[in-house]
Amino acid sequence: MILMAFIALLFCACETPQVAYFSDLDHSKTLQAHDPLEISLRPGDKLTIVVNSRDPQLSALFNLSYSSQRIGAAAGSTSSGQGILAYTIDSNGDIDFPVLGKVRIAGLRREEVATKIKNELMSRNLVNDPVVTVDYAGLFFDVLGEVRSPGRYNFDRDKFTLLEALSMAGDLTIYGKRDNVAVIRTEGDKRTTYRVNLLQGEDIYRSPVYYLQQDDIIYVEPNEKRANESTLNNNLLQTPTFWMSAATFLMTIGVLIFK
Repeated sequence: MILMAFIALLFCACETPQVAYFSDLDHSKTLQAHDPLEISLRPGDKLTIVVNSRDPQLSALFNLSYSSQRIGAAAGSTSSGQGILAYTIDSNGDIDFPVLGKVRIAGLRREEVATKIKNELMSRNLVNDPVVTVDYAGLFFDVLGEVRSPGRYNFDRDKFTLLEALSMAGDLTIYGKRDNVAVIRTEGDKRTTYRVNLLQGEDIYRSPVYYLQQDDIIYVEPNEKRANESTLNNNLLQTPTFWMSAATFLMTIGVLIFK
């Protein structure tokens, strides 16, 4: 019985974590999200560039396509398909584009790349009516810490949010510290850490990291309960929670004995 009471006191010493998001919002309040920072392409980023025109054979000269063949379940049956290879921006910020050669695109946005390729094709009289489509093929962010599925994830569009990223990682575990999520961002030659309180809607929507950039790192710290559990498993006697619980337990026993 005494042992059970002691264990109960240990659990009581742990604070119940807050898990409700947007606790400050009400239906009558409208929030404006932080202006999105446009994604500028960097060396190492991957993207697909597709050129179309009224002459398919001509436009095909400027597309990095490949053919694939797949063996079906039935004996002897095969199926083939065609895909588009991605360009990787080299360390100088260039891609090697068919016919055009080296094209500098680092620092440009996706629409600017499409415009630049289109203008180059027209100015050199290579294609008179090009339609250029640019898509991201290799932009990543990392999620670490107290989420259900930590790892590296790909995103392929602009205005991708922190909330969407956490959703892809399976949301925070019950042990995740929701009021102090860290987003580490590479800005030039340095890394800056931003803090976001998921319990406060205003803090989320007005944060400069509400919209993610490539190579962002999201870290969810363990809450006090998880940290205490980890410490208890490794060095029980050095934890303040242990000694506070032990003192409370001894006081309770003393009251029962001398009552």
